[in-house]
Amino acid sequence: MDNIKEKAMKLHEEMKGKMSIKGKISMDFENLPLLYTPGVAEPCLEIEKNPERAYDLTWKWNSVAVISDGSRVLGLGDIGPKASMPLLEGKAMIFSKFGKIDAVPIAISQMSVDDTVKVIKSIQHGFGGINLEDISIPRCFDILERLIAELDIPVWHDDQQGTATIIVSALLNAMEVTNRKLSNANIVLMGAGAANSSVYRLLRYAGVEAEQFKVFDKDGLLGSHRNDLTKISVLKKICDETNPNGNKMEIANGFKNADVVIALSKPGPGVVKPEWIKSMNKGPIVFACANPTPEIDPRLAKEAGAVVVATGRSDYPNQVNNALVFPGMFRGALDVRAKGISWGMAWAVAKEIANIAKEKGLSPDYIVPRIDEKMLHERVAKAASAAAIDKTFS
Repeated sequence: MDNIKEKAMKLHEEMKGKMSIKGKISMDFENLPLLYTPGVAEPCLEIEKNPERAYDLTWKWNSVAVISDGSRVLGLGDIGPKASMPLLEGKAMIFSKFGKIDAVPIAISQMSVDDTVKVIKSIQHGFGGINLEDISIPRCFDILERLIAELDIPVWHDDQQGTATIIVSALLNAMEVTNRKLSNANIVLMGAGAANSSVYRLLRYAGVEAEQFKVFDKDGLLGSHRNDLTKISVLKKICDETNPNGNKMEIANGFKNADVVIALSKPGPGVVKPEWIKSMNKGPIVFACANPTPEIDPRLAKEAGAVVVATGRSDYPNQVNNALVFPGMFRGALDVRAKGISWGMAWAVAKEIANIAKEKGLSPDYIVPRIDEKMLHERVAKAASAAAIDKTFS
């Protein structure tokens, strides 16, 4: 880990920013009248007459704004918009490499939900999609829902839908490896932030019943008794659906007789205890996905009895990283000029990614493809495009 930190610092210092923007053709003296004044007036006037022509005459058809206010970056917390830029640049490069999408990192000031929505709405005209990144809860829920309702281009929060899509994809194959069925699995969600709340929503979309879940945050089990969560509509719904009687429970007891634990909480080590895993049903599935350090060391989880262990790290097997999702998802959405990204699209992509791994051959240490596997992103794009008819965005 220390070696990675040193190499990353050296690379960033040498590069002084990991990306740049270049034109598609040379701006020489002969091209100047066509690319700029006076010739550029013609496409401007054409777009004025028919705004949809922006998709034919500008980069709008293939561009995404990657936006963060730096209020919750990775597992580092509120480090501010400037400090979010290295991550935003990296995400923009992944869009380019694997989705062939022109992505622009944009760091904005931290402000109210209303003001954030206004800022993002004001820049929408230059982009074909918006990828929100690393925005704290509960603001991220309200910002996303407002933008989905008020914009006519695809908007998603990668820490919500992107993470949920790859987690659910991995879970489908983990179920198969351990000879389980999703329809009767007992699932513990540890952490009730942007990511796990969307894991819950996507699994519910896929048909999993609310009573199959126990959902915990730092203050305990979610349920109707949690008056502190009543103003956050997404979490209130989870409270009311999963624990309508308002039962209270310690996290250690929540692990007992569980089949699956999906931890998206705080960086470890030691956040998930080996003895908790030992109390789960035989051959459990443990996803410890906090960055940069999982809630429990995967080796300890395996020693405690876990058959399938996944993390967000590339140096362990089964990396459940939303980078497997967002390049192809946006590629597919842009290709059909979708007005949004729906839960139906997320579910279709989750199944397609699971199928790609399945075709190669599943094992406890291989339940999702690697980001560089052949045809991954092309197949994700096709699955997203085909499912774009589903209009259930929020």
